[in-house]
Amino acid sequence: MSETEPTGNGWRRPRVGHFIGGDWTESASGRSYLNRSPWSGETLSEVAAGDVEDADRAVTAAHSAFDGWAGTLPHRRQRVFLRAADILERRHDEVLAALAAETGCGRVFGGVQLDFATRLLRQAAQLAYRPAGELLPSDVEGTRAMAVRRPVGVVAAIAPWNASLTLAGRAIIGPLALGNTVVLKPSEDAPHTGGALWAEILHEAGLPAGALNVVTHAPGEAGGIGDALLSSPLVKRINFTGSTATGRRLAEKAGRHLKRMVLQLSGQNPLIVAGDADLDYAVNAATYGAFVHQGQVCMCARRVYVERPLAEEFAERFAARAAALPTGDPSDPATVVGPVINEWALALLDRRVREAVELGARVLAGGVPRPPCYPATVLADVPDEAEIAQGETFGPVVVLETVDSAERAVARANTSDLGLVASVITGDRSRGLRLASSLDVGIVHVNDQPVNDEPHMPFGGVKDTGWGRFGLEFAAEEFCELQWITVRDQDRDFPL
Repeated sequence: MSETEPTGNGWRRPRVGHFIGGDWTESASGRSYLNRSPWSGETLSEVAAGDVEDADRAVTAAHSAFDGWAGTLPHRRQRVFLRAADILERRHDEVLAALAAETGCGRVFGGVQLDFATRLLRQAAQLAYRPAGELLPSDVEGTRAMAVRRPVGVVAAIAPWNASLTLAGRAIIGPLALGNTVVLKPSEDAPHTGGALWAEILHEAGLPAGALNVVTHAPGEAGGIGDALLSSPLVKRINFTGSTATGRRLAEKAGRHLKRMVLQLSGQNPLIVAGDADLDYAVNAATYGAFVHQGQVCMCARRVYVERPLAEEFAERFAARAAALPTGDPSDPATVVGPVINEWALALLDRRVREAVELGARVLAGGVPRPPCYPATVLADVPDEAEIAQGETFGPVVVLETVDSAERAVARANTSDLGLVASVITGDRSRGLRLASSLDVGIVHVNDQPVNDEPHMPFGGVKDTGWGRFGLEFAAEEFCELQWITVRDQDRDFPL
């Protein structure tokens, strides 16, 4: 069950159990773990520590509910999502407080998540009335042909902690709106805002029992549940948002079961500042794009390339802005850089920055941990062999590099194995579009920073950032089967 009690900051402290078949339940083993705030260390909730048996129960419940939910009349399905949006809006302040307490999410990015999730629900409501197929011309006389999309069945959704409300919502709402049922496995660092909260809202909105099921697990125990979801013959699709290393392991296992996945993995996202860019705008954009939610967003700018004519002044202004960003309690509206998610993340940031400095990098701002926070940090002259230059470093650290041309920046960016999102800031929009077409990424924003998402857009990357696309307008391609159906207007003559 999910019980709540008041806390001093207005958030209701939950006791988080699994949500299976429309009921709150403890783990089959009876085990639980304590979910703690990354800022204060306070115990936020006692959470069910699930295992394979719990995952199997959730999958069975989702499978049992599938026929009923898939056959629900469109207006009834639509009403669930519209009601859910209203409920989420009503709980606005509570959800902001929960995001701050559980994931260190400040008011700015919390507002971004709430806005996205509300729009996601309202836009999903129209999927019930979208065409389910199309008529196809046939060369066989007297034959009518159709391509019909139908929901696949049970979808497993594995969501991360960093944008817990948004990314869990994105993982479940599209599949549900198309008539599938879902088993959601949230991160152990966000079992409430990335799991139980969605179950509460959708259940209150009238989603039938079993259509959404949530299974939580203790730290370090995701593997057993993930394997159970991958191997179950009742699970027809899986979507995963997280690191490339974990995504690769999941994809290898899914391949053994010939199971399709949507993978949105790591990004080492470039922001390119052309020499004709408006300097103030470029600094403002880079500051937001690199340090929102203390850099713990997959879209955050990890490398900023600046054409030489602007490089010196940009570096000076950008470093000054980074150094001045307020750091501390995420519940304080003035805070920009809150805590990183846990001690392991803080230690990794510190180690990678120190290694880069030992290899010759210069620290222009930050660079010294303030537990549980890591301040906004700007590094220059980072050698390519430094670990921080090679993959995704999830935190408020950005690498600044001077280039002779924006085209050179594109070439440098394209050497990365990762390809999620990039941005280009220039006074010449036509040039910006030309540069965008040359970048090996799934998303490019011209004259903006890289942290952007909308519920209906095709969100996803290329190369080692994964495959498939989230986004309601494209969800049917990922979470429906396409069936070819023909019907004869008359009897056919057969040659045998």
